[in-house]
Amino acid sequence: MTTMPGLTPIGLTIVIPVYRGANTIGQVVAELSALKPEGGLEIILVNDGSPDNSGDVCRSLLPNATVPITYIEHARNYGEHNAVMTGLRKARGNYVITMDDDLQNPPEEVIHLYDHARKGGWDVVYTRYAIKQHAAWRNLGSRFANAVADRLLDKPRGLYLSSFRCMARLVVESVTRYTGPYPYVDGLIMEVTQRIDSIEVRHLPRAEGRSNYTLTRLVRLWLNLATSFSLAPLRVAIFLGIGMSVLGAVGASATIAEALITRATPSGYASTMVVILLVGGVQSMILGVLGEYVGRTFLSANGKPQGTVRSISRNRAAEEGAL
Repeated sequence: MTTMPGLTPIGLTIVIPVYRGANTIGQVVAELSALKPEGGLEIILVNDGSPDNSGDVCRSLLPNATVPITYIEHARNYGEHNAVMTGLRKARGNYVITMDDDLQNPPEEVIHLYDHARKGGWDVVYTRYAIKQHAAWRNLGSRFANAVADRLLDKPRGLYLSSFRCMARLVVESVTRYTGPYPYVDGLIMEVTQRIDSIEVRHLPRAEGRSNYTLTRLVRLWLNLATSFSLAPLRVAIFLGIGMSVLGAVGASATIAEALITRATPSGYASTMVVILLVGGVQSMILGVLGEYVGRTFLSANGKPQGTVRSISRNRAAEEGAL
């Protein structure tokens, strides 16, 4: 199994995107540092333009850390998946686990996840939760996103796409070749491998604050899923257009037949407005879908960055491993 050029290989890398995690990231790192995975451990923290003092807290962890830690700071907020991609590019582990900074994923589950992937020879292992400790609207949004992914992505039916996942080096190297501005990590994974499994782990209530995923962020995530890795929305638009064309042809034929038979054209204002509004609504939807694809293509062609790194800091153990 290969590792990144110029980096000393290690057993496990843990990538954590940090956003409003000032009150929890210290405890997360402390609990992870106590783990002893086979092959060794490193931690990569990616501050995704957090508006609180998460950056200061992360930097303060470096001098006294007992494991290699790399701290990466984005120049602005790009989103969780963009931050994960930045962290994956700096990882040197034979396996890489991604997890959140909110302590809802117990650090002791990391070994369970890592060993399952390593001993089972899986390329990717996702986690699933018997009881999810999220708000009701967030759970509903997750179920909707996974239902959409079942239809748009080439993934095992019913597989829960969790951000707490373990990937083998092969998958990491393939996923990080993607340089577009709208990454969807799970979509990239499905394009690389089907050797995927899942295990059940505990899910704890949030230790601090509330979820950083607002409705707007979830909608953006769904758009990334739908428009970056699938042509399904365009195909739906095509079928809707065909359906409306057929209905329009039927309506036109009926109108012509009535005019020829009765020698009088119908004067129904309501029916005319219904047809106009129905056709206009479908046309607007189709134009919106096309506009989303064209806009994303335009931004990608113009080189919109996936993420801009302002700075990278490492503790001594991480610097020695990077030599």
